[in-house]
Amino acid sequence: MDRRGALKVLLAGGCSLLGGSLTEPRAARGESTQRMPAIFLAHGSPMLLDDAHWVAELHQWAGSLPRPKAILMLSAHWEQMPIALGATTRVPLVYDFYGFPSKYYEVKYPAPGAPELAARVSDLLAGSEGLVVPTERGLDHGAYVPLVAMYPQADVPVLQVSLPALDPRVLFRLGRSFAPLRSEGVLIVGSGFLTHNLRALDLRPQPTTPSWAKDLDSWAADVLQRRDVDALLDYRKRAPGVDRALPTHEHFVPVIAALGAAVDSSDRTTFPISGFIAGSLTRRSVQFG
Repeated sequence: MDRRGALKVLLAGGCSLLGGSLTEPRAARGESTQRMPAIFLAHGSPMLLDDAHWVAELHQWAGSLPRPKAILMLSAHWEQMPIALGATTRVPLVYDFYGFPSKYYEVKYPAPGAPELAARVSDLLAGSEGLVVPTERGLDHGAYVPLVAMYPQADVPVLQVSLPALDPRVLFRLGRSFAPLRSEGVLIVGSGFLTHNLRALDLRPQPTTPSWAKDLDSWAADVLQRRDVDALLDYRKRAPGVDRALPTHEHFVPVIAALGAAVDSSDRTTFPISGFIAGSLTRRSVQFG
């Protein structure tokens, strides 16, 4: 057996966790046979789950979508090259934050693993990205926090994939590689923040949103609505306020992968959630298709 065959056997090891036979029709398992959108969501912090309004917005958004067969998650909180695949069985979450009250380290999200999806992703990336590394890494807070709000029953299989780089072109190409999954019932999710300067947080009851945050948020909304790929890929030079809004770039770039997964479709772009939190953090979330 060659290396790719061995990898597929390894990734397929827990297929029973998908909640039904792989040959059983999706409709019989309550899963979508429609093409799924690709989305980008602002994932907040572990405290998002204390915000009843935000939780309700995320839950309502999920309810408006066809039910996914599985979720492919790209979170700002996992960068690794070669591309790595998260655990395909239930493993502990990754509490990748520090200094929070103990209750935030007690949150559980026992979603099934997605070995079938992992094998499919490995195949899709074999030609363009080369080696794909399976791991036993659990979901980080950029993945599980919004999913607790969106799919609180934790009954949709989830596969997290690492960001191989912060280069917009690399991530756009990665998203395009994932595009076929949309027609296979997979919800592709980029998770981050379009603005993310933690030193600029305003925690007063009625915070002020600085102009640089408003400017970048408005620019991003326009570029994403028009699907202006050239502008998005060149955002570090073109986006107003980018140096203040994004001291680092890992939270912005998942939106590029999400657009890459949907760029060849004519479906419209919508913003199911918008507004700001803590002054400068935009909650703008995006649905492509």
